[in-house]
Amino acid sequence: MSIVKINVLTVPEEQRETLEKRFAARAGAVENSDGFEWFELLRPVEGTDTYLVYTRWRSEEDFQNWMSGQGQAAHRGGGGGGTEGTERPKPAASGATLWSFEVVQQAAPGQSGPATE
Repeated sequence: MSIVKINVLTVPEEQRETLEKRFAARAGAVENSDGFEWFELLRPVEGTDTYLVYTRWRSEEDFQNWMSGQGQAAHRGGGGGGTEGTERPKPAASGATLWSFEVVQQAAPGQSGPATE
């Protein structure tokens, strides 16, 4: 059964562009990880300063393995961005919370009914 991790980031309006550029610079940092299934960075459109970072994994173990390896480097400002040995940039988010979910139902275009795992 797949699991979903949603990182809820509070991002002041003046830091939105910085956050999005940092994620763009890390493109590829998670996609080739064992057990990785999906990623989306969701920008708020009205009434909130909360971004959602949605990732989907084959298992909790796959997510934890990524977090203990490549994920740690990416969240420290590494992840292939060439920042080793330089001063860490100021965080773009002022707060973060991690939500965890199990996928119990899903649907895709063309399916005749809900799919369960």
